[in-house]
Amino acid sequence: MRITNLLLLAAVLIITGAIITACGTNAVPPVAKVEPVIDSTFGVERIDNYHWLRGKDNPEVIAYLEAENEYTEKMTAHTKKLQDDLYDEMLGRIKETDLSVPVKRDDYYYYSRTEEGKQYNIYCRKMGSLEAAEEILLDVNQLAEGKDFLSLGVYDVSPDHKLLAYGVDTAGSERYVIRVKNLETGELFDDIVTGASTSFEWANDNQTFFYSITNDAWRPFKVFRHRLGQTDKEDFLVYHEQDEGFFLGVGKTKSQKYLFIGIGSQTSSEYRYLDADNPTGKFTVISPREEDVEYEVSHHGDKFYIVTNDNATNFKLMSAPVNRPSKKNWKEVIGHREDVKLDGVECFENYMVLYEREGGFKQMRIRDMKTGDTYRVDFPEPVYTFYGTSNPDYYTDIVRFSYQSLVTPRSVYDYDMKTRERELKKQKEVLGGFDPNDYQSERAFATADDGTQVPISLVYKKGLVKDGSNPLYLYGYGSYGMSMDPYFSSNRLSLLNRGFVFALAHIRGGGEMGRPWYDDGKLLHKKNTFTDFIAVAEHLVAQKYTSTNRLVC
Repeated sequence: MRITNLLLLAAVLIITGAIITACGTNAVPPVAKVEPVIDSTFGVERIDNYHWLRGKDNPEVIAYLEAENEYTEKMTAHTKKLQDDLYDEMLGRIKETDLSVPVKRDDYYYYSRTEEGKQYNIYCRKMGSLEAAEEILLDVNQLAEGKDFLSLGVYDVSPDHKLLAYGVDTAGSERYVIRVKNLETGELFDDIVTGASTSFEWANDNQTFFYSITNDAWRPFKVFRHRLGQTDKEDFLVYHEQDEGFFLGVGKTKSQKYLFIGIGSQTSSEYRYLDADNPTGKFTVISPREEDVEYEVSHHGDKFYIVTNDNATNFKLMSAPVNRPSKKNWKEVIGHREDVKLDGVECFENYMVLYEREGGFKQMRIRDMKTGDTYRVDFPEPVYTFYGTSNPDYYTDIVRFSYQSLVTPRSVYDYDMKTRERELKKQKEVLGGFDPNDYQSERAFATADDGTQVPISLVYKKGLVKDGSNPLYLYGYGSYGMSMDPYFSSNRLSLLNRGFVFALAHIRGGGEMGRPWYDDGKLLHKKNTFTDFIAVAEHLVAQKYTSTNRLVC
């Protein structure tokens, strides 16, 4: 089971009283031995009494873990039927044979599908129309045959659609072996690149690609250029990032005009660009890195569009000429806003999509590139989230996004930026008789110690009576500026159908309310993350969604 499923199971067991000292059980919990190890890094002594547990292959460690598992089995033996029921419920909602929404690139429709009983995706395409014959590009199940583990990294079709580069890791090291497949003949090229990360991009000549590798700390730190027909020993080192605080990756603009090397730390970034028609050229810096200045770059026509936090906590949008992109030539397009965070932009020939956050929700605005006029895309529910999905076509007026909420499964829409009409392409099917009309979601606010209003997303089965008797599962994160948006989970239905309320606390340290929300929950302000969570719990009890003895965090 995934960790979220284990937490859900634990919530059910605790609230239903299933996790108690088992009657008649004389099991004694195993106790890890204490073997102090002193660490004096940076001149400060720290004692780790359980350092020995780091030894994954140590027979003593394995024996201890087996003893822990045995104890757990004994103490929860009386809940076996409930565990089996929950597992069957969760599995029974999953449609094992499924198909992704095809993505159109030039004359081809690309998609992946799964088959019941098979663990991995099958990657396919059709030429001309969705009624055409299917062409299987890569069946990962076949790659995994006879192997204990397999992870697919790179999966990238060349611009002319004739070649496929893919990366495979069979050791769990997150270092991949890249192979190139001729899609016309089905044969593999002799080219083999080892030790690659998941960052990869083709040049426009269909013969050259760029990839990154990681160092001993698993930090992507070098970018190489490979031309078909040469060995990886002959690959040209394009860029080496010496600063251990910075990571890098390679990519290409939606317009297919420029290759990028994006370099960034937690607090600053730098972009280098190269004409994608000239892969042997030299990458040029757009703006050198500066402390506490972050930026991202998109391309449209003769301009680069730059989203940056330079003197803009919630970020702003700038533009610069492609032939003079240095910071001194940046011009403001959308200024800084105290109540709206600009997360990013996506450029099409006629429109720009602005991804924003306002009032705790993700928002999407469309900007006409000719007139500069903008409008907001509306969403139908009080609590929701969405994500931009694969939009490879620069010359279309259609933007595709994935929408979901606490009661609506993941739904893929095509949105016409000209007519403002949307078309549902596919909604993830949830088996087992699921009906979204059986559930209710809402947004509430708790008042923190300093008066700050902390958002809460809630979902429960309709007909809920707020009398304090309902079990409630409260979840929150609040770190690294990561937003815990109100997502759908079919596994969560096992809680809701048993009378649970599920609450998602959008506490400080996350990014739900903009960059200041993150800043107010880190370093010397980290305490706010925890006091916010407590305030949310107290609010839910006070409003009789639950009671203190029916609440699980």
